[in-house]
Amino acid sequence: MPTVYDIPANILIERLSEELKSRDEIGPPEWSYYVKTGVHKERSPDDPDWWYTRCAAVLRKVYLDGPIGTEKLRIHFGGKRRNGSRPNKFSKGSGSIIRNVLQQLEKADLVEKEKGEGRVVTSMGHSYLDRLSAVIKKELEKAIPELENY
Repeated sequence: MPTVYDIPANILIERLSEELKSRDEIGPPEWSYYVKTGVHKERSPDDPDWWYTRCAAVLRKVYLDGPIGTEKLRIHFGGKRRNGSRPNKFSKGSGSIIRNVLQQLEKADLVEKEKGEGRVVTSMGHSYLDRLSAVIKKELEKAIPELENY
């Protein structure tokens, strides 16, 4: 059975964000339309559905690297901060966004806390992501027949 490891990240995250829109537990907070995703960003996101994309990316990252905490996820979603004429410097991504996303994923029973370790994907989250991966893999095999070998 195909898993998250078998699907390209961009395709899985795009499809998963569409699936997460249908869940009541997951939705952008009021302040999400006015914030940057980190101090390294100069503007807020252009995509109005960026919250769902971030939720999908965090869920995939927890699936692959769990148990993982907020600080590791902030490092993953960080980037280079421009310092004018001085050299660029790395900055972490927004912790508030990561925490709110993880709390919403916990409400949806896709992620749970592991004491002292961080967050891990629940068995329900594993089956949800694996079923979605199987559907995507079948669609990709129809579009690209060479993928049936993998």
